[in-house]
Amino acid sequence: MSAAETPAGTAAGLMDRIYRHQRHIYDASRKFYLLGRDQLIDGLQLPAGGSVLEIGCGTGRNLVRIARRYPDCACYGLDVSSEMLATARASVAKAGHEDRIRLAQGDATGFDPQALFGRAGFDRIVIAYALSMIPPWQGVVAEALRRLEPGGSLHIVDFGDQAGLPAAFKAVLLRWLAQFHVTPRVSLPQVVAALAEAAGAECRLGAPYRGYAIHAVATRPRDAA
Repeated sequence: MSAAETPAGTAAGLMDRIYRHQRHIYDASRKFYLLGRDQLIDGLQLPAGGSVLEIGCGTGRNLVRIARRYPDCACYGLDVSSEMLATARASVAKAGHEDRIRLAQGDATGFDPQALFGRAGFDRIVIAYALSMIPPWQGVVAEALRRLEPGGSLHIVDFGDQAGLPAAFKAVLLRWLAQFHVTPRVSLPQVVAALAEAAGAECRLGAPYRGYAIHAVATRPRDAA
């Protein structure tokens, strides 16, 4: 579905309206406040020949970096916005990774990886600063856990509660983020931990940069059914 065909009242339509023009400057502007993405990528520890899916892949910036960091892995990207995917495809082509990075449009709360990518699950799933833009974000976490291969892990980084930062900084940040329909999920650590436990996964949580960000890793046991 092209950007012109995206229904205006849908989540895809909203994201397309937000990013139709911003996508061209997204990576240059967001690098100053989407903190922790590269540290997340460095900690993926992908196995040889492993697979990684990024949910909410946006411009493809993270997938290109993952492909460079792990040269024998297979990369997949899912995003609801056709506008962002247009930029992602251009970024992937520019990086020369068209044979290693596959992109698809879909709703992160319920998608069929077999139909989209020809596989049932992934060794790693990444969600970087996307949950704060998805109202039914809990469903996205649950769906991601469902799509992990045995021994696979879900890696999340997003805005935290800024508990260790000055109140004035937090107030300014929240006003700025609201302009882009971004809402920090302050209950994210508790929700991820509960969903991971329900899925039989081990969960590790961190709050880097004095609580500016939340970093969560949920790992399924290798003998998971």
